[in-house]
Amino acid sequence: MRICVTVTADRMSDLRRRRDEAARAGADLVELRLDGVGDLDVPGALEGRTGPVIVACHPAWEGGRFGGSEEERVRILTQALALGADLVDIEWQADLAKVLDARMLGRVVLSHHTFDGLPADLRERALAMQAIGARVVKVAVTPRSLRDLLRLRQSGCVLEDGRKVLLAMGVVGWSTRLLPWRFGSAWTYAGGVSAVGQLSPSEMVEEFRCREVTRDAELYGVVGSPIAHSMSPVMHNAAFRALNRDAIYVPLESGDADDLLEFAKEMRFAGLSVTAPLKVPLFERADQVDELSEGVGACNTLRFREGRVEATNTDVAGFLAPLERRGIRLEGLRAALVGAGGASRGVAFALGSRGARVTIHARRPEQARQTATATGASCGPWPPQSGSWDLLVNATPVGTLPRSEETPFLGPFEGAIVYDLVYNPPRSRLLREAAGAGCQTIDGLEMLVAQACLQLEWWTGARAPEAAMRAAVERKLDLRADGAGSQKLRAES
Repeated sequence: MRICVTVTADRMSDLRRRRDEAARAGADLVELRLDGVGDLDVPGALEGRTGPVIVACHPAWEGGRFGGSEEERVRILTQALALGADLVDIEWQADLAKVLDARMLGRVVLSHHTFDGLPADLRERALAMQAIGARVVKVAVTPRSLRDLLRLRQSGCVLEDGRKVLLAMGVVGWSTRLLPWRFGSAWTYAGGVSAVGQLSPSEMVEEFRCREVTRDAELYGVVGSPIAHSMSPVMHNAAFRALNRDAIYVPLESGDADDLLEFAKEMRFAGLSVTAPLKVPLFERADQVDELSEGVGACNTLRFREGRVEATNTDVAGFLAPLERRGIRLEGLRAALVGAGGASRGVAFALGSRGARVTIHARRPEQARQTATATGASCGPWPPQSGSWDLLVNATPVGTLPRSEETPFLGPFEGAIVYDLVYNPPRSRLLREAAGAGCQTIDGLEMLVAQACLQLEWWTGARAPEAAMRAAVERKLDLRADGAGSQKLRAES
């Protein structure tokens, strides 16, 4: 997989420094974005480079920061070609394309960005771009669903593999960046332009193993909405590395079960982790569910076998594992479960299977009643009443970064144990306040790792490398915490 690292800066000195850093980090190509550079010096941008570069200077109408005239852009990009830039990126809709002669076209990436969805005539546009004869045709769109990625792939089939780059912007489009060979792309892009969904070079290489997997790699992923915060990719990719397995695990953002299944089948995924809001809808659409999933009425894991979708639920065993390690006896325990979604079903089933007396509490009474009926639990008032519980479990995403100062329960904490399924941050506000009141606390990281190990073993038959998986998540959480702290310091300074 070839990786092109996009470099932007406000000043030339920073552009050159970042260019050289990207080259030293092993970028196959470096894209120098000259738009937005205040003291622009085209010879200086190219001088001293140690690897191949693409020069781009996008105007505002194509998502860039160049505010000058088209004549100035012509001068900048033609000068870059004259000075030996390996490639220049030129917009298909620009007049600039008309001034190029045939000799230049062999060094041109002809690009087209759509920031408001997918054009209905995308295939026709691709054909028109190809007819110009540029070295590479680059098409970037803004998807609203995973189906849109399939439309992009199908429309791009008219272009020759290795001479095209197909990208979908935003989190929904991450698959086009992480699985470029499945879209026939000559390379993929990484960098710091988060507004269009770029991942950092270190994420691409270290977290997603983009240098390690082959074109025949098995595909796995996590699906839900939102999904960018998920720790599952870093955990499962670390497991595949430890097992020396040719497999990659990617995030798939979708809240539509049919959208997800169409994409996963077309792209030939082997297995998926399932998060909110799809645990119940995908359970209902599976061709085969095991007895445990049937009892819960929700799944958190899928695998694809010979065209059939099989479902299981590892949330139950994953949830119970931290309680069992602590020797906590659940029989007869009064458990207040906060939340009534798919995760709550697994937790309620797990607690009920061990003899706990489970009560569901949710802000939406009807949803609480539905979950209680489905799992054999009771339905209680919102919020849980004082003195009504021994174990309080948060099965909602409330308290997850970046909204980590929110809490699903304000107390009083008169029970013995508080268990928060939130793992990012590891010590949520709920757990900090519960510990301050003298409660025993359990965070969601233990459950996350436990249920993920069971998923991996169900997919592959291999024993999960639990230590490597947990270490990878902890490193990622530490990095995010450091980043959040740095941002806070900058904001306060």
